[in-house]
Amino acid sequence: MSEEIRRPNPVRWLAYAFGARLPRRHRRWVLHDVTTRTWVLRHLSRTAVQLLPLLVVLYLVVPGPSWVRLGAIASGAVIGFFYSTVYMVEACETRVMKAGYPVGAAASTREARRAEQHVEARLRHDEQFRDERRRHDRRG
Repeated sequence: MSEEIRRPNPVRWLAYAFGARLPRRHRRWVLHDVTTRTWVLRHLSRTAVQLLPLLVVLYLVVPGPSWVRLGAIASGAVIGFFYSTVYMVEACETRVMKAGYPVGAAASTREARRAEQHVEARLRHDEQFRDERRRHDRRG
């Protein structure tokens, strides 16, 4: 029997977004979080949460007109998202290692899900082809 996927509460998720280890009861959720179909969007959401306080401070501290400050935070956001994207796979692997999974667990889980989706798509395609073939045979 597999473990239940238990989502952390908002406070724990916020700590998790900043790199904190979640309690063991959230172990399966961490793996789900970094391997689900939307894992890239989830990663970028965590990045936005990490960058937001820094960008607000930049806006408040940088002297000058508001367009200069907005330019500074936009530049900071672009750089932050760039580095986050470059190290996305490694960051996700670190998260699952903190949850107690072996190195490579996130990548292998994503690959297994992709293979499963490929098989399902192939089966749907074959079924559709058979249906079309049957309709064609009935007509002919």
